[in-house]
Amino acid sequence: MANIKKSRGILAVTLILVLLVIDQVIKIWVKTNMTLYDTIEITSWFKIHYIENNGMAFGMTFVNKLVLSLFRIAAIVLLCYYISLLVRRGCRLGYLICVAIVTAGAAGNIFDSMFYGLIFSGSSPYYVSYFVPFGDGYAPFLMGKVVDMFYFPLIESTFPDWVPFWGGENFVFFSPVFNFADACVSVGVVVVLLFYQRELTELFKDDKPKEQSTSIDSDLN
Repeated sequence: MANIKKSRGILAVTLILVLLVIDQVIKIWVKTNMTLYDTIEITSWFKIHYIENNGMAFGMTFVNKLVLSLFRIAAIVLLCYYISLLVRRGCRLGYLICVAIVTAGAAGNIFDSMFYGLIFSGSSPYYVSYFVPFGDGYAPFLMGKVVDMFYFPLIESTFPDWVPFWGGENFVFFSPVFNFADACVSVGVVVVLLFYQRELTELFKDDKPKEQSTSIDSDLN
């Protein structure tokens, strides 16, 4: 039992680190090879479009940047504690993986806010951003901008003239630009909501560790 819990803890930490590295490699490559708002067309429905934002996932903005950064840090601390609790209580492996994926996504975006403003020059449509001595960047600690790049304009068309308010205007589906960290959070949350509702509602109702299953199939379901 102890060995299983230890291996799952190692798995969760390793997964978080791997996803975080992937996220940062993509962002740093984009930031140091593309000018702001530059676009690389992979296909007609998938493009690398470099933008930056101060807000939440998919470029949304609801609160002050500093408040948002502090909230993200608090959320990551709580998620890390939650993962340790899941490991100790012997939750299903699939659920643990989902929570680890969400944690990695949250950490990826807070990393941008914490350090990018300290180590990079400001981005511009006219030149590529570059590394600067630590602390000489474009923004103070926790105030760096989040790098987004994945753009999936699956449908680009025009509203019919008879549509109220938007008749004749262009529209794009799917228009948000996001990054790998946003995708991790979204995928993890959706899978939890679809397949692990029991864990959300019952996990903390029972203080006793759950039974470990020796079947791989039952562990992942």
